Amino acid sequence: MIYVAIVEDDDDIREALALLISGSPGLACTGVFRDCESAIERIGELMPDVLLLDIELPGMSGISAIPQLRGILPELDILMVTIHESDAMIFEALCAGASGYLVKTTSPGKLLKSIEEIHNGGAPMSAPIARRVIRSFRKNASRANDPLTRRETEILSQLCKGESYKMIADSLCISRGTVHTHIKNIYKKLHVSSNAQAVAKAIREKLV
Repeated sequence: MIYVAIVEDDDDIREALALLISGSPGLACTGVFRDCESAIERIGELMPDVLLLDIELPGMSGISAIPQLRGILPELDILMVTIHESDAMIFEALCAGASGYLVKTTSPGKLLKSIEEIHNGGAPMSAPIARRVIRSFRKNASRANDPLTRRETEILSQLCKGESYKMIADSLCISRGTVHTHIKNIYKKLHVSSNAQAVAKAIREKLV
């Protein structure tokens, strides 16, 4: 069972997401919130596996809340579900710790698959978002100045083999949260913002 929480200020969208998740085999909706402050207050108690998070919310923005949410639950998988498609928003969300990014026009079927994918270590993105990420990668295709550590190189090598965060964590005897931290450092050093970019750059520049 994958336990999912939702942070969305639009009542209709929030209710629709909750009904979709509750009615899907293998998924359970553990909490719904209209703002990040409420989610931060209760996320540790509810302990969801996946959080669907909007960006533009009353009070604290979704992006600003990511570090606090993951500080409470380091292994929480955060999937952005938003109307925003700007490069800046995408990059900020991914760098803050989000593992996936969908636009609100995403079909219910794709959303459900994305929840399963992100829980299994993937990084789901809507097609328009993926194209923007690829364009961003092409603009930043220069070699990183900071060398990767041995552990970062090991993790990058396993990403290139298509292994999930859980598989990497199990093989290296570390937690998924530690894997996520190493991958964030890899992103910064390679100037990328997704697993796909990191793998492409590793292969192109023979980093592993």
